[in-house]
Amino acid sequence: METYLSVIVPAYNEEDVIGDTLVEITGYLDKKGYSYEVIVVCDGCTDSTARIAKGLAGEKGAKGAKGGIKVIDRTVNMGKGFSVREGSLGATGEYMVFTDADLSTPVKEIDGAIESLKGGYDIAIGSRAQADSRIRVHQRRYRELMGKTFNSFVRLLAIKEFKDTQCGFKAFKRAAALEVFSRQRIQRFAFDVELLYIAKKLGYRIKEFPVEWSNRTASKVNPVTDSMRMLLDLIRIRLLDLKGAYDAKKD
Repeated sequence: METYLSVIVPAYNEEDVIGDTLVEITGYLDKKGYSYEVIVVCDGCTDSTARIAKGLAGEKGAKGAKGGIKVIDRTVNMGKGFSVREGSLGATGEYMVFTDADLSTPVKEIDGAIESLKGGYDIAIGSRAQADSRIRVHQRRYRELMGKTFNSFVRLLAIKEFKDTQCGFKAFKRAAALEVFSRQRIQRFAFDVELLYIAKKLGYRIKEFPVEWSNRTASKVNPVTDSMRMLLDLIRIRLLDLKGAYDAKKD
């Protein structure tokens, strides 16, 4: 495998942060002894996100660095889940990590994720709910309450094992990523739950590990419409499972 690590960054109108984010990620990874790629998936952006990302990609390529930036510039907004899936299935890394464009979870947490994968786990998920998690800047109280309420529904309708399914920082071994993402159907915010549901069904080992996290930018989640859509998606996950959408492939 030529590429050791792929970092997927889904982005929708992130012109205010994408430049600093890519500089921070590549600057950190340039100090490592392995090859990497950063894949920015522009999800129908209407601002300068794609232009900024492509400019930085060109600069990295001109320097002949061991790590590069790739930009997928989709003209239609399809959702964060669709973007993460598109980037992950097109990645070439032995290990894959997806992270939010505002780096709410700092890039240094990649080290802990890879350590977990090398330690025998197939998937490692960042969690804000572990005893050792470090929340530097909290969300507004009503959003924290929304998150706790949604997690209660996740435990009731989908999976019970995890304290935090929605932290936007998750890592996969390549084989697990290809199997899980190829079965993913949810395109928007409940896709994290679907990924974990599929992974559990296929028997992959998953580690939930504590991370540092800061609420950095205004959420693009609508408290009413998106919350209802996420609840409906939990039901849809169960229905898809009943239809065999997540079953292991037969030889």
